Amino acid sequence: MGRLRSWADRALEPILWLDTLLTYLFLYLPIGVLILYSFSASRYALVWGGFSLEAYAKLLTDPEIALALSNSVIVALVSTALATVLGTALALALERARLRFQGGVEVLVYLPIVIPEIVMAVGLLLFFAQVLRPLLSTLGLTLSPLPTVIVGHVAFSISYVMVVVRARLRDLDRSLEEAALDLGATPLQVLRKVTLPLLTPAIISGALLAFTLSLDDFYVTYFSTTGGSGFKTLPLYLYALQGRAAIPPQMNAAATVMLGASLMLIALALLVQRRGRRG
Repeated sequence: MGRLRSWADRALEPILWLDTLLTYLFLYLPIGVLILYSFSASRYALVWGGFSLEAYAKLLTDPEIALALSNSVIVALVSTALATVLGTALALALERARLRFQGGVEVLVYLPIVIPEIVMAVGLLLFFAQVLRPLLSTLGLTLSPLPTVIVGHVAFSISYVMVVVRARLRDLDRSLEEAALDLGATPLQVLRKVTLPLLTPAIISGALLAFTLSLDDFYVTYFSTTGGSGFKTLPLYLYALQGRAAIPPQMNAAATVMLGASLMLIALALLVQRRGRRG
């Protein structure tokens, strides 16, 4: 029986390797083609015209791309700051406080992670158009796209920050906080001088994750601007390029830059989190 199982394992091994190879090719070959064509000298994004850095040079001189990139960075920075503060506070509340309806609260907190992003985007659109805009109009105020996009990004980023920080919070040694309390520290002092310093790696990781998600988000951004304003982040700018008769090569270069930035931020978040666990 053991020999038969060993023979079956050896027979399945090349099949499993082939399946793994095909899976990775299916996932990453399009990304490789995108990166390759970002170095094309052709005037068209879908045509190879030899190796050139011209598309990347145009990224630095195109005012539309510069504006879209600055909008993306502003939205990502502000939404990340807000989501990090709120997500950390939410993690502390769920893990340390005894909430009356904690089960229901946790379900609501995890919803932005579980539900399709398009559902959340449409919900935000209805909220801004049918609730917030009429409310502000009665006060003589107008609703501009930048605040709505920031609010939308904060809404889905909070949950990701909370998950990362809460996972670290569960692993903390409670005896350190109890010892600080026994030595006369107030709960607020324990939070500032013991809990938050120990949570710093997780908070940084959650912030980097939120920044990455905000930087390349499309659905929430598009619907938060009601789809018709002139406000564009870099993902919206790339989407708008598809409507042109000839797609310029800058689209490939901009997408490659976004890919590289996202990978670096994710790698940095994982590195910070790993060092925090070792510490």
